[in-house]
Parts: sequence; C-alpha cells; structure tokens
Amino acid sequence: MNIHLKTAFNNIRRSPFQALAAVFVLFVTFFVVSVLVIFIYSSHQILKHYETRPQVIIFIKDNATISEVDALRSKLGGDLRLKKVNYVTKEQALEIYKKATKDNPMLSELVSPSVFPASLEFSVVDLSYAEPVISELKSESIVDEVGYTASLGGEETLTDVVARLRQIAYYIRLTGGIVVGFFLGTSLVLMVVIISMKMSVRKNEMEILDLIGATAGFIRAPVFLESLLYSVTGVLSGWFVSFLIFLYLTPSLTKYFQDIPILPSSTLALLGFFGILLLVELTVGLLLSLTGSVMAVARTRKRK
Repeated sequence: MNIHLKTAFNNIRRSPFQALAAVFVLFVTFFVVSVLVIFIYSSHQILKHYETRPQVIIFIKDNATISEVDALRSKLGGDLRLKKVNYVTKEQALEIYKKATKDNPMLSELVSPSVFPASLEFSVVDLSYAEPVISELKSESIVDEVGYTASLGGEETLTDVVARLRQIAYYIRLTGGIVVGFFLGTSLVLMVVIISMKMSVRKNEMEILDLIGATAGFIRAPVFLESLLYSVTGVLSGWFVSFLIFLYLTPSLTKYFQDIPILPSSTLALLGFFGILLLVELTVGLLLSLTGSVMAVARTRKRK
C-alpha cells in the first residue's frame, strides 16, 4: 500500500494543474451539494412547522356545561388525527388578552372574563385532516365557531400558505436534484478524462511493469488511490467551507426565523447534522472515484 500511495503522490506532483482542476471541480460539487441539502432540510422544517403548529380553535357556546366540554375534550384527545389538545377557560382567555394589550392597560380594564368564550385548541397531524375534522366539529351542539389561529388568517389563507410552501419545497428538491446530478456528472467526466490522460502518459511505464510480471491490480492500484485522493480532498474542502459558513450564519438565521427550527439550534445537534452529511458525501465521493477509475481504465484498455 505504501508504494502505491507513494506512486499516486508522485503522479499528482508530475501534473499539479490537472490535479488542481480535479480537486477544484469536486470542491465546487460537494460545496453545492452541502448547501442544497441544507436548503432542502430547512424548507422541510418550515413546511413541517406550518403543517403541525397549533392551528385550529373551537369556540364553545356560553350555555355549554362542564360535562359537555369534558366529553368533547376527551373525544378530541382520543382522535389520532389530532395532537396538543388544550382547553382555554374564559379567565385564561382574559389573561391572554391582557398580555396582548399590555401596552394599553385601559383596554384590559374595560373587559371581563364573561366577554371571552372558552375554547379548545389543537393541531392536526397532517393538514389534510383539517377540513374533515372541522366539518365534524361544526355539527357539535356546544360548538359556536371553528377557525384557524389569527396569525395565519382564515382557512383559505392557511391552506394557500401551506400549498405554496409545498410547491416551493418540491421545486427546491427538483432543482437541487438536477443541479447535483449535473455537478456529479461533470466531476465524473473530468475525473475520467484526467485519469485517462495520466495513464496515457504512463503507458510505457505500465507496459514495462506488465512485462516484468506485475499483476493488473498492482498496476492499477495507484490509479484508484489517486482518484480517491482527489475525491476525499474535494469532499472535505467543500464540506468544510459550507460548515464554516452555516456555523457563522446559524445564530442569525435562528433569530430571524424564531420558532421555526430551520437548522439544529444547539451546537452539538448542528455538529451531528454536518457529521452525517460528511459521511454521506464521503460515501458518494468514494463511489465517484471508483466509478471514474474503472471507466478510465476501461477507456485506456480499449485504445490498445
């Protein structure tokens, strides 16, 4: 292995510009891959946030009894389509109103708990369950009104927001797949061309090794190691630059998006996320280098 590795380094030193070109293209490829993976992950987190946040409010009629409210609450709690069922009393509703109007205390002094209706709030596991659940709840005798959280507007507004987010997430994944495929294909072609050129330059040397009885594996091992060095260097450099950029941007992004966890908030979780990304990219880089080497060897053998 040592002699093969030494031969691979010698081959790189003989044509540094070709090696630099291969590493640069691989660097750009895996930098773009890292950025696109993060964008896809972030768009999924944004979509998941709006699909699963507490979003439906049931306003209870004033003449509803405690037993009726408890029965409806139990019914909602046992529905597998729903989660985070929360009961808000009239007094709690007043406290929420006071917090919302704390800058103008005169407004809160003019109202009493009786003004506010009691309510049940919950979120759906998937937004597709929202419409049938709301239709069912509207038929309940103690339900006065059913609506979405005010911050997102009405039913149509929320549906439109999530539909647009789904469409954006789909196009990000589609565009990302096309771009990644293009860069990986470009890297593979460049690697095949560069390795083929180097094997052509070393043609006499390889023929001499063949004549003195060297095995095919012994002759080709430096070629595989050289392409592997290109891939590992390109993957590590592209991943590392993207990691530094997002490590710097994460606090600002987290502050801007607030409750939406577009990236892991803790340093340990962020390191774990990028660690998994590095392992995946190294695996892809290994497959890319092996494929490029095999194709270059096959291409060179056809020329003989």
